[in-house]
Amino acid sequence: MKQYKYQINGNRYEVSVETPAADGTIAVTVNGETYFVVREPEPVIEKKKVVVKPVAAKPSESADEMQDALRSPLPGTVVEILAKTGKQVKEGDTLIVLEAMKMNNNLTAERDGVVKSILIEEGEAVKENTPLVTFE
Repeated sequence: MKQYKYQINGNRYEVSVETPAADGTIAVTVNGETYFVVREPEPVIEKKKVVVKPVAAKPSESADEMQDALRSPLPGTVVEILAKTGKQVKEGDTLIVLEAMKMNNNLTAERDGVVKSILIEEGEAVKENTPLVTFE
């Protein structure tokens, strides 16, 4: 049991607090009058889980096609996909915007070509060296 003495607006209070019972109630005595108090449970905060999808090559894509793919230079989240399947691109065109380390990174075409396939979706978390876009 813990005992406390308070003075509030000139009034004196002697308070004793008992150890909580098995059911969670606590006996609190104020100036000789006992009250049974039930403490509310603390709210449970649900943490969101990050889901990383493994990226596998589509069956129609051979190792040669994947070798020429635009790959993620570091782990991050795909913020925006500017590339379109069948679209002609030139070296330096921004194809993907990747958020990594709290910064947006523009991933650009390394050569002129035509976009064959887009292997990721906006909002998807990717690992380093993940193929993102293949070219014809």
